[in-house]
Amino acid sequence: MASSMLVKVTCLALICLVLNIPLANAALSCGQIQLTVAPCLGYLRNPGPSVPAPCCNGLRNLNNQAKSTPDRRSGCRCLKSTIFSLPGINLSALASTPTKCGINLPYKISPSINCNTYFSDHK
Repeated sequence: MASSMLVKVTCLALICLVLNIPLANAALSCGQIQLTVAPCLGYLRNPGPSVPAPCCNGLRNLNNQAKSTPDRRSGCRCLKSTIFSLPGINLSALASTPTKCGINLPYKISPSINCNTYFSDHK
């Protein structure tokens, strides 16, 4: 049942990305963030030579939408509680995914990231 839900969530996220449907206008909800990063889960569990385009597109979309410090902090908390609770996540692949997608982050993604420390109003 859980994998069936993951397939549905992934399909919905892909449809939103392909149709360029904005996932949020203001603050991002954790559910919206989870939909956006759903295409990354396969890669994060079994990394290949390159990150799938839907994953990179979703991450770029999130990075562009999370403009304010509160949005970035809540997004970080959501991703931290979601990603690090999933079994089989390759932490090296997770840490390198933003760079491989062309997203420059001034911090390293890890289970010990402090979401309140790393985020400010500028990118």
